[in-house]
Amino acid sequence: MQAFRIPTGSMKDTLLVGDFLLVNKFIYGARTPEGIAGTSLKLPSLRLPAVRQPQRGDIVIFKFPNDTSIDYIKRCVGLPGDTIQVRTNTVYINGKPEGEEHFLQEKFDPEEQATFRYYRVHAPDLQYTIRKRLKKPAAQNYGPVVVPPDHLFMMGDNRDNSSDSRFWGFVPMEYVGGRAMFIYFSFDTVKWRLRHIPQAVRWHRLFHVIR
Repeated sequence: MQAFRIPTGSMKDTLLVGDFLLVNKFIYGARTPEGIAGTSLKLPSLRLPAVRQPQRGDIVIFKFPNDTSIDYIKRCVGLPGDTIQVRTNTVYINGKPEGEEHFLQEKFDPEEQATFRYYRVHAPDLQYTIRKRLKKPAAQNYGPVVVPPDHLFMMGDNRDNSSDSRFWGFVPMEYVGGRAMFIYFSFDTVKWRLRHIPQAVRWHRLFHVIR
């Protein structure tokens, strides 16, 4: 397991800034250390056998392809060989919508100063919540593109405020680090800075299983 902190709102409201996660590194095959901690010395590294490969809908930690010193977290939308397209702000996988979208609510986000519509995506053996900006979507149309072998297509649940595969491309499978499992701690960063400690802790999110 590895601890990970959410630094941006690209996965709202599934994951929030100030969430602290535990990540399962063995499910996709953990890597042995690539160097000696506290030094610049590098070590030969290998990946242990995986329990299974990433699947659509998994929330995955991975190295950012443009700077491998940075870890990103997104939802896996496309697998090797999938054709991905966005039409009028709806994701299509191999010519079909990623799932049946059920409207949940419309809500204003004071942090982003924008109104969002929330949808529950119902796909085979999978359900998750996404949100779309009411006005001026960032990537209303995209593709089609085919995911190359040994690569993944990643997207944030905050569909119109997410730097993801639509903007910087596919994620090599070798960059995958693990699957997000549950939130072990969470706090509101604004209230925390104001020293409102008890009110800052998001008690309802503690030990929340991530889906």
